[in-house]
Parts: sequence; structure tokens; C-alpha cells
Amino acid sequence: MNPTDIRHLPRTGHALTVLGMGTAPIGSLYAKVDDADARHLLAAAWNAGLRFFDTAPFYGHGLAEHRLGEALRVQPRGDWTLSTKVGRLLRPVAQGAAVASTAGWVQPLPFEPVFDYTAGAVRRSIEDSLQRLGTHRIDIALVHDIGRYTHGALHDRYWQQLTEGGGLRELEALRREGLVGAIGLGVNEWPVVLDAMEHADLDCVLLAGRYTLLEQGALTPFLDRCVERAVGVIVGGPFNSGVLVTGARAGAKFDYADAPDDVLQRVHRLHQSCEEFGVPLAAAALQFPLAHPAVVSCIPGARSEAELQQILGWAALDIPRSLWTTLQQRGLIAPHAPLP
Repeated sequence: MNPTDIRHLPRTGHALTVLGMGTAPIGSLYAKVDDADARHLLAAAWNAGLRFFDTAPFYGHGLAEHRLGEALRVQPRGDWTLSTKVGRLLRPVAQGAAVASTAGWVQPLPFEPVFDYTAGAVRRSIEDSLQRLGTHRIDIALVHDIGRYTHGALHDRYWQQLTEGGGLRELEALRREGLVGAIGLGVNEWPVVLDAMEHADLDCVLLAGRYTLLEQGALTPFLDRCVERAVGVIVGGPFNSGVLVTGARAGAKFDYADAPDDVLQRVHRLHQSCEEFGVPLAAAALQFPLAHPAVVSCIPGARSEAELQQILGWAALDIPRSLWTTLQQRGLIAPHAPLP
């Protein structure tokens, strides 16, 4: 595939490069990324032709938005598409106090993320993001991490904020006002998106880790419904937290934790099949989800220029059709999954 090809959100027409860039790593997720390295990485992504960038207030507690905004402000506003998220407000911590809930962020900015999906918080979040990013509009606004996967027993409380509390209605109002262009959810689980479709007119969804070479449970009914309703899908987490890059080795990560044995066994079979065709497992993982007609972009996150170049190489690799049919015949891809 050509990673700089353009696809459009069906409802709004927003242009996304087939390969986008996730910015959690430049929020210093799990390892510190300094300002200079972040600048160089974002410049390399731009020079490679990537024009879709995804971020969130949560990433480094505002750090990723600041860094991304600095990089994009020097480029013509009509040349790039940006998504960010709502659902957490950033509250300043007391002087000298440690940031309590770092959640994997290394030296985040001195703010504490607080979940809030109410109408007032949604508007405040967008206004804060506009200032951090230094832009006058958000192309795509996504409700971040709503669902039982994230909130467990607190889900009902936050779902009520989003629905009865007016969070979704406020996003629709922001869309009408032109402060945001498209609205949707950015989540790790698809059932909550189907629920949200009954409360709001969604344009898109960023689904992380649930439609990958390893996992295709979202095909039916979720992706079918997205096609029916012209809801564009952005695939996040195409490597399932890394196991589809590292392979089935000790310590491999799946869903932000050590991969269980059944996952490692399946990854081993996928890896063996890819090796038969001389194809890196990661290249197959990156290209597979883009074959589905609902999918408009895939956004892996690179931590360095070297990682970015490797991802670009995987995206551009010519993979024989026979690999995909072999994986399907061996039961490693769902029988009704579209193939590249």
C-alpha cells in the first residue's frame, strides 16, 4: 500500500492519509522522549507525507498536544487533519506535589487528568485543546475511553454523564458551530460505540486493538454497522500493544500487559506463516485492517525516526495475495474478513 494515499470520512469528507500518526509516544509513554527528538520525529512524519495526526489531552497530560501543535502550526492549516479527544480534564497539581496517576507517562506535565463527560467538560476540553494545539478548529473530536473496559463499575456513572448529562449533545453542538468538524469515539471496545450510535449521529470511530491481524471479533456486527451508517473507522493499536511486532517471545505485550499463552500460540502460528512468504509479521499486521471498506486510516505510534522509517517500510511492502489466502485457509484470519 502507499501510506500517503488519501481516504475520506464518508460523512464529512475529511481527508486522512492511509497511514496516520498516533502521538502517545511523544507524550513520553513508558519512556522519556525529549523535545528535540519529538520535533525531529514529527518533522520526519511530515516529510514522509503523513497528514493525519491523532492526539489527546491525556497523552503526557497535555505534552503531546503541545508538541504536535508546535509542529503543525508552521504548516498550512488546510494541509493536515487532526483528531483529539474529550473525556478527561487536566487539573493543575499543587506546587511541588507529585502527579499521582501517571499511568505510564514519564515526567508528564504537572496536571492531573480527571474523567468528566458532561456537556460543560466536553466544551472546556475542546477549548483547552485548541489553546494547547494553537489552532482555531479541531477536525475530529473523539470521546476518549468511555466503556466498561476502562471504567468497570463506574461505567454507568460516566455513560450517564455522556448521554443524559449532555456530553454527546455538546459535541453535536460544537460540530454545528464549526469548532469541530467530525465527532466520534476513541475506544478500546466496540459495543459501546453501537450504544453511542443510538444517542448521537457519529461520523467516525477510532477503535484500538479490536480489529487486527490477531483479533477480528469486531467484524460483525460492529464493522457491518459502520458500513451501513457510513461511519469511518480509524484503526489504532494495529500491533496489539507490540506482540505483532516482537512475535511470541517472553515478555511480549498484548492489550498493555504480558500476552497470555493462547495469544502467544496464535502469534507464533501467524509468524510462521508470514515467514513462509518472506513477509515480516508487523508488515502483515499493519496492512491487514486497511482492507476493510469501513477503515479509512491506521495510526501506529512511533517513538523515534528509526521506528517511523520501519513502519513506513512495512506499510509500503508488496505482500503477495497468497499470504492472505493462506492465513485464511489456516483459520488465522476470519473467513469473512476482507483481504488486502
